[in-house]
Amino acid sequence: MTTQGEPDQTAAGHDGGTTAEPRRRGRGRRRTALWCALAVAAVAVGWVVSRPNPGDLVPGLGSTSGQSKKYQPAPGLASEQPLTEAQSFTADHYFPGQRTVDQNGVQAHRTAAREGTDCTEVLLDREKNPLKDSGCQAYVSVGYTNADQQVVSSVTVLRFADEQSAQKARQALADPAALAFLTAESAAPSPTPSPTATGSPAAVVSGAASAPAGATPPSPTATTPPPKPAGVARVEPVGHYLTVTVSRYTDQRTTLAPGDQTLDRATRALSYTVRAPFLWM
Repeated sequence: MTTQGEPDQTAAGHDGGTTAEPRRRGRGRRRTALWCALAVAAVAVGWVVSRPNPGDLVPGLGSTSGQSKKYQPAPGLASEQPLTEAQSFTADHYFPGQRTVDQNGVQAHRTAAREGTDCTEVLLDREKNPLKDSGCQAYVSVGYTNADQQVVSSVTVLRFADEQSAQKARQALADPAALAFLTAESAAPSPTPSPTATGSPAAVVSGAASAPAGATPPSPTATTPPPKPAGVARVEPVGHYLTVTVSRYTDQRTTLAPGDQTLDRATRALSYTVRAPFLWM
């Protein structure tokens, strides 16, 4: 029993007990949460360090990090370096054998290829060199055969230092027949055969028939050359490159029927296909 004005000790003690208890519980919970966080962090650090390839998303499945693949150098190279224009100027780079041409109804596949830095190698007659002093730096020649096996085409790409040189060569190359016609049978044509060769340069490169064995060779004074296979050609510059495309029938016929557009379609389709990679260079 208390007098009026005196606090109730029992109530005061009871109230004080209920206030201190939550404070102790709150501090205990914070300590537990802190220790749990530290334990999780330690486990995570150990997981990262123990992986074979740091940066992998899923351990045990090999490299799953795109960053490591992106900067992984190729075998035999100290680091990834882009190819220069000269290094990439090859038949396999621009016209791979497994890639077929399918343009405007014309289908063809690669049957021959050659390349080099001596542009006189593409000439039918090196003594008559329309590319002399043109500044030609390299060439790529590719042979194509249509899907129906009726038409063969020869494409030559010449590389120059600048557009002016390519335009100059275009004017000098008035006759596309001055370039060797590349076919599957003449993947390595010889523009200047030895004196002991049995056929003319045209016969060796273009596939024209040569004199049969035992036949009397033509007179040295003869001035009438054998007829050339009929063909359709396009000579087109693109940037500092010059493309020469020629198409012929596989039977090497020397005349075309009126209105025959087969060779023209093949030449146009291949000329566009060959120029396309160089349009933005």
